[in-house]
Amino acid sequence: MKKADVFEFFRRLAEDNPHPETELESVNDYTLLVAVALSAQATDIGVNKATRALFATVDTPEKMVALGVDGLKQHIRTIGLFNTKAKNVIALSEALIADHDGQVPPDRAALEKLPGVGRKTANVVMNVAFGAETFAVDTHIFRVGNRTGLARGKTPNAVESVLDRVVPQPFRLHAHHWLILHGRYICKARRPECWRCPVADLCAFKPKTPAPKQKTSATD
Repeated sequence: MKKADVFEFFRRLAEDNPHPETELESVNDYTLLVAVALSAQATDIGVNKATRALFATVDTPEKMVALGVDGLKQHIRTIGLFNTKAKNVIALSEALIADHDGQVPPDRAALEKLPGVGRKTANVVMNVAFGAETFAVDTHIFRVGNRTGLARGKTPNAVESVLDRVVPQPFRLHAHHWLILHGRYICKARRPECWRCPVADLCAFKPKTPAPKQKTSATD
């Protein structure tokens, strides 16, 4: 995608949604970290349903450790891989207490050392909690990057590297949110809704999906 087209791509997404935010619910940096870690292979809606009551009372690493693995499982059992995730959340909470005075570190390398925290989770936390210009490549961004031609790559890290290189200011801070939301609601995996896409003319995806035919009633 040409440099001018990349700028126009994000300009249109920004015009449609000037202030994009993560759809994961949290009450502070710590609960954000937990929510993002729990969201792997799960939907934001599902995570929010499971954590809403949890975060109302458990909002620090100390409280989470006191709750324990079994207690946490009772809250998140509707989330995929909840057994492993519960163990990881307790372990990362213990690590935060032992190594970071119970605070979420504003450092991607330090975040990636925490149990159950990969690069994508670290990038989300760095962006949302600390305002870093990071690109958290999930399945939506990986798909949108490759399908549109914005950032092609065979791995999430490769797509992230391209995005870091091509996304211009003033769009870098919110770029990954625009791309996630675009992939979630318009540039869908099975049937992209090209007929209502604001950047369809800039996109390299050739077999544009037509609008669904309107059903006619028997009286028409």
